[in-house]
Amino acid sequence: MDFSSYFPIWNKLTPTQQQILERNAVLRKVDKGTVIHNGTMECTGLLLVRNGQLRAYILSDEGREISLYRLFDRDICLFSASCMMNSIQFEITIEAQKDTTMWVISADIYGHLMKESAVVANFTNEIMATRFSEVMWLMEQIMWKSFDKRLAGFLLEECSLEGTNILKITHETIAGHMGTAREVVTRMLRYFQNEGMVKLTRGTVEVTDEAALEELQNA
Repeated sequence: MDFSSYFPIWNKLTPTQQQILERNAVLRKVDKGTVIHNGTMECTGLLLVRNGQLRAYILSDEGREISLYRLFDRDICLFSASCMMNSIQFEITIEAQKDTTMWVISADIYGHLMKESAVVANFTNEIMATRFSEVMWLMEQIMWKSFDKRLAGFLLEECSLEGTNILKITHETIAGHMGTAREVVTRMLRYFQNEGMVKLTRGTVEVTDEAALEELQNA
């Protein structure tokens, strides 16, 4: 499938605008673990995921990570083009969580279209509002929800995304998603294991009692 079938507002654009986007959308393939954008790089541009999975996260001065949101097929990342948004004052890192194919549109091209097209501007504002809502939801989880409930929810989400209850994921990786220390994750996972909710082996977390995790998450 080509770029036009992935861009949500394609049919609302003028032929000229469609031509500009199509000519400037560069298809790029990246391997799992590739850092696509961070604060030290030049403005990467708008990202449109064709297939794969990306992760957006922030990094503290102490080197601790916390995931803000993830991007899947047909999702669009604007923060990688933050240079066209003067109000963005924080640095976000975008990393490929799986082998990913995506289109990259330069910030200059997309910024020009935003200025001349109300359709593009409104669409961009909708994406920004969605991402802001996701980040606010995350902040609420961190501030008001206990870590055991957050971890239960994370494990259930991972099982849903991967289509299996056997997760090939390290405690370090989970800590990076959740903005905490690896030791905290390890202690809680061991508690889950003692309660019969998970089984731990090296580099793997197997969810053995999904119902118990759901009950804990919703308690």
